[in-house]
Amino acid sequence: MSNPMMDRTIREGVQAGRNQQPVMSDQQLNDLFNQPAAQERNTGRPVDDRAMTYDDVMMKTGILFAILLAGAVLGWFVPVLAFPAMLIGLVLGLVNAFKREPNKGLIIGYAAFQGVFLGGISAIFEAQWDGIVLQAVLATLSVFGVMLALFKFKGVRYGSKMMKFMLIAVGGYAVFSLINFGFALFTGTGGARSIEVFGIPLGIVIGIVATVLAAMTLIMDFQMIEEGVKQRIPERFSWLCAFSLMTTLVWLYIEILRLLSYFRN
Repeated sequence: MSNPMMDRTIREGVQAGRNQQPVMSDQQLNDLFNQPAAQERNTGRPVDDRAMTYDDVMMKTGILFAILLAGAVLGWFVPVLAFPAMLIGLVLGLVNAFKREPNKGLIIGYAAFQGVFLGGISAIFEAQWDGIVLQAVLATLSVFGVMLALFKFKGVRYGSKMMKFMLIAVGGYAVFSLINFGFALFTGTGGARSIEVFGIPLGIVIGIVATVLAAMTLIMDFQMIEEGVKQRIPERFSWLCAFSLMTTLVWLYIEILRLLSYFRN
């Protein structure tokens, strides 16, 4: 989400890129300067540590979503797996978020278990409200497209103050969600979301705020990926960029799905 996860990814990627830059003598720098342009790419950096590109992030994101969809198919037909998959996905997500170096296996594992969870929870919602999953998917894709267009064509960028606000807002919502989930789990209620104010479920207000936060986080994800490409961070960090972008989209889909359920009621 840049989101603390994406922000850390870029900072550590930039530092890793600096650490692996070769130290050259004056004579080596002079020789490199005199080489033809076609040979300027040979800087001594290992092929596996080449600079990250937009194509790298897109490819990794596509791979993760393909794995997520495969897991979602399993969860759709076996929704009982949704809860254990959610717990495993939560653990893997936290591990990936705090690891200093990206781990492709853990990120792929997260995508698989998160897919099972999404498939299971989607099947449960679909059984109660026919057609709600398709609505949520279309709404998620629409929001993603709008935010991407705003970022690319309107040049929407966040300053440092907005970044700090978003970090606090997203972090605060994450803490609230964990506390509310624990309360709802142990009390057998809907938690704070089930409380009604003037006949309106508080879940609607929370859902709207969370959906807006998730949509705004997409802009931050795009901005951080752009910064990572400009700073020429190592290619391996594209896995973490893709992981963060997928996490934001999953969050957006869940909030839209939940919000639609309130309106369908």
